[in-house]
Amino acid sequence: MAQEDHEREMSQNLLLALDSITKRFGDLIANKDVSLDLHAGEIVALLGENGAGKTTLMNILFGHYVAEEGAVRVRGWNGDMHVLEPGAPHAALDAGIGMVHQHFTLAENLSGLENIVLGTESLWAMRFSRSKARAKLESLMEASGLEVDLDVRVSRLAVGERQRVEILKALYRDARILVLDEPTAVLTPQESESLFATLKKLSSQGLGIIFISHKMAEVLGHSDRVAVLRSGEIVADLATSICDRQMLADLMVGHSVEAVQRTPGNPGKPLLVLDKVSAGEGREALDHVSLTLRRGEIIGLAGVSGNGQSTLQQLISGLIPATSGTLKLEGKPLPAKASAAIRQGVARIPEDRHHDGIVGSMSVASNLVIEEIRRPAYQRFGLLRYGAIKRRAEAAIKAYDIRCPGAKARARLLSGGNIQKIVLARTLDQHPALVLAAQPSRGLDVGATAEVHRRLLEARDRGAGVLLISEDLDELFQLSDRIAVIHRGHLSEPIRTEELDKSSVGLMMAGHELKKEEAA
Repeated sequence: MAQEDHEREMSQNLLLALDSITKRFGDLIANKDVSLDLHAGEIVALLGENGAGKTTLMNILFGHYVAEEGAVRVRGWNGDMHVLEPGAPHAALDAGIGMVHQHFTLAENLSGLENIVLGTESLWAMRFSRSKARAKLESLMEASGLEVDLDVRVSRLAVGERQRVEILKALYRDARILVLDEPTAVLTPQESESLFATLKKLSSQGLGIIFISHKMAEVLGHSDRVAVLRSGEIVADLATSICDRQMLADLMVGHSVEAVQRTPGNPGKPLLVLDKVSAGEGREALDHVSLTLRRGEIIGLAGVSGNGQSTLQQLISGLIPATSGTLKLEGKPLPAKASAAIRQGVARIPEDRHHDGIVGSMSVASNLVIEEIRRPAYQRFGLLRYGAIKRRAEAAIKAYDIRCPGAKARARLLSGGNIQKIVLARTLDQHPALVLAAQPSRGLDVGATAEVHRRLLEARDRGAGVLLISEDLDELFQLSDRIAVIHRGHLSEPIRTEELDKSSVGLMMAGHELKKEEAA
């Protein structure tokens, strides 16, 4: 009898049911017979490799895509379950479904308040309902703990504050179901903890929450249930309490995943030498930075975002000039010209792969050869050699396991992890002298992360120098031969990784000067 009562209660608390969803893109099956449910007060983590179909499934739920088979059922405001109109985002919004995308959808020239209210009523009416909207939002902020200055332009808000605006936008529309796609991909550890504390509070008030993530620690630490997608199919739907990191990693990829283990490097001659270099302006300015990176080594660069990392990347990539000091690669000056940097052997894995790593409207094949397109292998007398470009793409797709409908597919249609694989194939297959890797595994699953790490170590072992810029201390300690810290445009002397611990690096990131005895 108790079991029947429990089942009845769970049924009554059911908010959402995805029933046998199948979605195809040409010959590619993105989702295959997927069923998933969500109850009030429950936090479900949706886990899977890049390209496993997670974001596609959530886009079907929100009406951006239409499934070929299956249906989405949601509990209506009258308490009855009904089928959601397919391909209709307005129907999802009306049913109380809110979605926070990995890449925020905010108008940066408007304030937080204007962004939240935008679309809920006519612009003319908005002028006269500002006080009413503010009162509702202040009530929501107090109940949820989502504090944000509503009058500040979004362009001036920190990343964590922008995310709060996105969540408040959903709550303002009376969302009962909240879907978050990679919610901590661009957050600091402190912002991530604050976000999950907020989500826990919202779930205790009856909100049903689904979050997509690759990060095992946050999945295990903040969800009630874990659903695992592999190749478009649900392969597990388990209570988080019975899961562990290795189990989930194996379920995601279908086989055992071993973390890459760094072996001691064999540093050679100086490769990249910065001597008292200053560049940029404002908070991101570099101030008399000196660094020597040798062939056959990886130097990891730790630091809180916004302390000069972006300026350093632009400087080495040839996108901006130094205002003072010298910058040399293998003894030759490195000019402030991107094409010259590429010719001298600089390969870049950019921090923002969507904005700086690909041309989204171009094909996978074109993106793979874009930096080599003037080589005779790919053009002759100004005419492109499409056969050679296609063969290059097919080889890279196979070697890097780029999951796409084919070489002609538009790059923007791929998942973030598969876009990163395009960047890696283009970057590392040229056997560059210097690899500038900025946040190379951000947003990637465990399998893809292990592959990125393996290839960076391979590049080091064949004699390249690797400058690894990452906010993930685990990644830095796992890959780096030496670690330096950047703080307010100043760069510390790199220290052998074996002589450091995460606590000491964290102190340096906060501006604490590490003494030799502390590093020992």
